[in-house]
Amino acid sequence: MLTPRWRYMIGLGLGGMLFATTSQAEQIGEVSTVFKLLGANDKIVVEAFDDPDIANVTCYLSRAKRGGIKGSLGLAEDTSDASIACRQVGPVIVPPAIKSGKNDGEQVFKKRTSVLFKTMQVVRFYDPKRHVVIYLTYSDKIIEGSPKNSISAVPILPWPTSTPTE
Repeated sequence: MLTPRWRYMIGLGLGGMLFATTSQAEQIGEVSTVFKLLGANDKIVVEAFDDPDIANVTCYLSRAKRGGIKGSLGLAEDTSDASIACRQVGPVIVPPAIKSGKNDGEQVFKKRTSVLFKTMQVVRFYDPKRHVVIYLTYSDKIIEGSPKNSISAVPILPWPTSTPTE
């Protein structure tokens, strides 16, 4: 039997998971993949988000989104299928905390893919030997994760200071 204190702590934890804020992504586009008679179609959504700690690195994420009645109400569990491509979009300076490797595996993006327990995450690593930032996306659940994942590497290159004329 759970004591009132444990029931309170579990309630706080579940409430926190339900209302936790997640990083925001900008939707770039979507394509329907499966027609649903009732509710929205299943689709693949393409979103973009900027690395919160490294200016001028943008990641593009494609992910499956379930439709139907449950999907329209936000109750469907999305599949773990996702792909990521990250690019340098301007001059980049890697902060010392990232260069040191202390922040390897740091979460830079998170999105709920089910009502309560499943999320899609993007974590960052730094390869000092090659001067490359690596982004890994994967899906997880509280009980069991998924081996489905995708990776993107961004070589940090000098950025041209002037643009060529056409």
